[in-house]
Amino acid sequence: MTSLVLTNLDSGVLHLTMNSPQNRNALSVEMVSALCNVFRDAKNNKQVRVIVLAANGSAFCAGHDLKQMADARAHEDGGNAYFHEVMGDSAKLMQAIVNHPRPVIADVRGVASAAGCQLVASCDLAIASENSRFATPGVNIGLFCSTPMVALSRNISHKHAMEMLLTGDMISAHRAEQIGLINQVVAENKIDRAVNLMAEKIASKSMMTIETGKSAFYTQAQMDLGEAYRYTVDVMAENMMKNDACEGTTAFVEKRKPKWTDS
Repeated sequence: MTSLVLTNLDSGVLHLTMNSPQNRNALSVEMVSALCNVFRDAKNNKQVRVIVLAANGSAFCAGHDLKQMADARAHEDGGNAYFHEVMGDSAKLMQAIVNHPRPVIADVRGVASAAGCQLVASCDLAIASENSRFATPGVNIGLFCSTPMVALSRNISHKHAMEMLLTGDMISAHRAEQIGLINQVVAENKIDRAVNLMAEKIASKSMMTIETGKSAFYTQAQMDLGEAYRYTVDVMAENMMKNDACEGTTAFVEKRKPKWTDS
């Protein structure tokens, strides 16, 4: 049986590839489960320093599997329990990415729509090819993209998010970069190099520092200004007591390259 998520660990960079091109890498029950499992396993693997999430086929991710959702309407409750379960499991996946100690980079080629757009927005960074497109088109089929809205509204301005959510229009990769949904757009034949350069640059840092910073970033983002400063003062003071902070500052003064221990 072909794996729904292909994995390859190379020099600290774990490449995850969604491998269901026949349904445009839709977030079926099985795909969500497979992704949750690989992210969980990566959390416990000290060899993993950065994660790259990509996809095979013409689409990055078409969102939820609408065929599975339509089939669920035949259930006795009209699909209500299934809808709660599938949306809840998808929400757990998005939170697993945000809360993951390793940075996650989306390598986007092709369409990322609805929950697929949510997946991109949930990643810490995103690089897209010029042929990529993004949309939250649920409004076009009577199903407002409420769960994708959570990730989208935490990445871009409210007006840009509302425009995507209310119109359902597909936007270009260049527009997605302009509004802050992705970090950069590159030519199709250059995306491998761009993603690898970013992943390798991050992988070369102290993992203790990266994990500290990623966790602090998302935590302070939910606080008011005063609370955020009180929290990050404590984070920085504790960070300064770590071995890698001592090594890094000493190496800077001595004008040499630091030797990280990730501690």
